[in-house]
Amino acid sequence: MSVGRISRYSIVSSEEEGLRLTTMHGMNGFGNGKIHTRRKCRNRFVKKNGQCNVQFANMDDKSQRYMADIFTTCVDIRWRWMLVVFTLVFVVSWLAFGLAFWVIALLHGDLDNPAGDDNFTPCVLQVNGFVAAFLFSIETQSTIGYGYRCVTEECPVAVFMVVFQSIVGCIIDCFMIGAIMAKMARPKKRAQTLLFSHNAVIAMRDGKLCLMWRVGNLRKSHIVEAHVRAQLIKPRITDEGEYIPLDQIDINVGFDKGLDRIFLVSPITILHEIDEESPLFGISKQDLESADFEIVVILEGMVEATAMTTQARSSYLASEILWGHRFESVLFEEKNLYKVDYSHFHKTYEVPSTPRCSAKDMVENKFLVPNSNSFCYENELAFLNRDDEEEEEDVGGGSRALANLSPDRNSRHEFERLQATRGLDQRSYRRESEI
Repeated sequence: MSVGRISRYSIVSSEEEGLRLTTMHGMNGFGNGKIHTRRKCRNRFVKKNGQCNVQFANMDDKSQRYMADIFTTCVDIRWRWMLVVFTLVFVVSWLAFGLAFWVIALLHGDLDNPAGDDNFTPCVLQVNGFVAAFLFSIETQSTIGYGYRCVTEECPVAVFMVVFQSIVGCIIDCFMIGAIMAKMARPKKRAQTLLFSHNAVIAMRDGKLCLMWRVGNLRKSHIVEAHVRAQLIKPRITDEGEYIPLDQIDINVGFDKGLDRIFLVSPITILHEIDEESPLFGISKQDLESADFEIVVILEGMVEATAMTTQARSSYLASEILWGHRFESVLFEEKNLYKVDYSHFHKTYEVPSTPRCSAKDMVENKFLVPNSNSFCYENELAFLNRDDEEEEEDVGGGSRALANLSPDRNSRHEFERLQATRGLDQRSYRRESEI
């Protein structure tokens, strides 16, 4: 039954469509029996630049709904269409009122006295044709007032049209200028200077397996009340057999402890602890290579200059998550300041000591991860950067600092001694290369 249901929703496809072998757990949720199916490589739901890969179709009364919210429509459209709308609105209003003044002059007989009889008073002076009426409409709405054409007291209708056009012109000016200002000041472009790392990584942090990615701010102006969110998106089949193509599962990035609220002055590594409540709890390195999911990461906050809320988005496919890697350090301390080197922002390095099993296997089998006292890669970079400055002042002091960078050779012997004294079970403890 489940295979037929999967075929109905086009989860299983032919080999000509670019397929790969994926593993789907049984419907009981325990993963005792795994069904291997041919699944088409999923499309990205959120692109790397933050745009949502979604297209709406078969919308009823789309034009009427968009026109009902014409202001938002003008703000959302592209600039080239905004300029076309801006020009058309003014030109059409000028033509409409120019036509109205021309009709008034025609009905009053102003066009029959182009020479200007002294005994005849026209509705609008010096309006002898449609072009003159159009120019008078522009002068009235834009309040130019050359003083050559003006309305007289002869026609109350013409006086009313002047007043009405002035009111309509103010409304058009307020609407169009407000739409352009809102379009220029919207914080959407601020997201272009908020940076996400190209890859996410999975490595050990404080003795726990964690998913990490990096965010950065390219401007010196801060993002006020900045906080991050993340969601895992993947297809799912419910216990009743219902297929959900894009099931959204929340990923905890420290909301309970307040770790999701960040002070984004320098690049920060966002951390998700893979525990029992994590959707990645049962995924190992081997499972990650064939997994079919997408992690959408969101950074929100207020722009300091305008106090408007901005949102930056990105996503990571399963193939973009590096198991057993860490990010290189980008923050270095100099003489009287901290220097951020963005050339290392996207770079990672491999950590061979990372277990290859899932966090679930680590909890159930109680794997012991060695904790070496040797320096990690970030510390080496930080100390090397500091020692380079010391070498400029004292060559001898710099050589002694480089000697301190060598790992503690006695740490490994101390770890083996503790292992022998505690009498660990060899079946429960495995070396890093075997995990």
